[in-house]
Amino acid sequence: MALFIPRTTTTVSLFLLLATTLFSLLHASEDKGHGSLVLGLTHVRAVSPPRVAAATTDMIEPLRGFRDGYLISLNLGTPPQVIQVYMDTGSDLTWVPCGNISFECMDCDDYRHHKLIAAFSPSYSSSSLRDLCTSPLCADVHSSDNPYDPCAVAGCSISTLVSGGCPRPCPSFSYTYGAGGLVVGSLTRDTLRVHTQPSAATREVASFCFGCVGSTFREPIGIAGFGKGALSLPSQLGFLRKGFSYCFLAFKYVNNPNFTSPLVVGSLAISSKEYFLFTPMLKSPTYPNYYYIGLEGISIGNDTMAIAPSNLRSFDPEGNGGMLIDSGTTYTHLPEPFYSLLLSKIESTIVYTRSNEYERRTGFDLCYETPCSDGSCSDNLPSITFHFLNSVKLSLPKDNCFYAMSAPRGSMVVKCFLFQIMDDGGYGPAGVFGSFQQQNMEVVYDLEKERIGFQPMDCASSAARYGFHQK
Repeated sequence: MALFIPRTTTTVSLFLLLATTLFSLLHASEDKGHGSLVLGLTHVRAVSPPRVAAATTDMIEPLRGFRDGYLISLNLGTPPQVIQVYMDTGSDLTWVPCGNISFECMDCDDYRHHKLIAAFSPSYSSSSLRDLCTSPLCADVHSSDNPYDPCAVAGCSISTLVSGGCPRPCPSFSYTYGAGGLVVGSLTRDTLRVHTQPSAATREVASFCFGCVGSTFREPIGIAGFGKGALSLPSQLGFLRKGFSYCFLAFKYVNNPNFTSPLVVGSLAISSKEYFLFTPMLKSPTYPNYYYIGLEGISIGNDTMAIAPSNLRSFDPEGNGGMLIDSGTTYTHLPEPFYSLLLSKIESTIVYTRSNEYERRTGFDLCYETPCSDGSCSDNLPSITFHFLNSVKLSLPKDNCFYAMSAPRGSMVVKCFLFQIMDDGGYGPAGVFGSFQQQNMEVVYDLEKERIGFQPMDCASSAARYGFHQK
């Protein structure tokens, strides 16, 4: 998940597409020193959203924790088919696994035993239509690195190109994500049904545009894009001038279908939230569709703040820098040398024994054997506080930083510091504020006032207020 790299393709085999795309990405990595999180981001121009009627009711949906993210259920088609996809603020396109026969995902062995609901079948929906090449959303999905008009790619005649009336379908597209994932599909329109407030009714959204994807690489589950682009779900539903909020349940509820996190979209998400800690959204000149905030520093316990480098607070002339807030990236990523400085400060405050075994097994840089006896696992691990622009001090819940990676063994449990290095070589965002560190706090995306708010909260209680589960 996270940021994407759109690429255009016509009818070619997935193998050839993957080989070509991965070859170009590898060479881009060699040229620019890209790492595993954000690869080869291209210049993404802002495309004006198509005219959408303003939403008159708010939308509220449950999010289910699953593995490394949070799932939202999409009710697509006539009759509706329920497809679960990841909610992702770091991309625009909404896509679902698609196909009447099969959905193929290469290099997805980790998900072999975690199959979700079957793929969406367009032929079983009476309202399903292929989007046309004249659609502004077709132009959007092909806009990043294709210099040609999508109708020209579709093989339209000169006369229909000039008149703008070509009836051909939107050409197939490919969409590449920052961590190397790739999806190939066609742009499709169908009816989407969402749950509304305050009447708890169902709203039908006709001609919702999404990717119908039959083949992927490292992307086993569909994605609902919540970025600011024309293709995003909030944009198509008419909420782009309002906002949305979520409250992610703690990691212990992951894979438990009985506990879900509340997602609220519309005026309800941003009203009566003035007591929240708000930091301004930064405007990237190169990546305008994503949510950036500025990090001034991080303090460890009661220690003085470790000052963040300037590229975490602002952008360079090429639009690189800033801190991306992304529900589609699991852990917070920080750039060097700031990351190593932070680890050094943390290590100097901890008296527990390092667990080299778990550091090797998990890939995290700091793991410690902490006391755990008589069912109580208390420790003196330091608190972590983020300092964002506008004097926002956000103290993270301790479990959002140090997490037990094993069951108690004897009188000890191993806890690891769940931050990671941002090794993209200075290309794209300088850091990412991941979903794991956002747990047990309500996060508000106030798109009207262009700011992001935080408030520590028991998200289980918040979900119960919406009737998602009983405490």
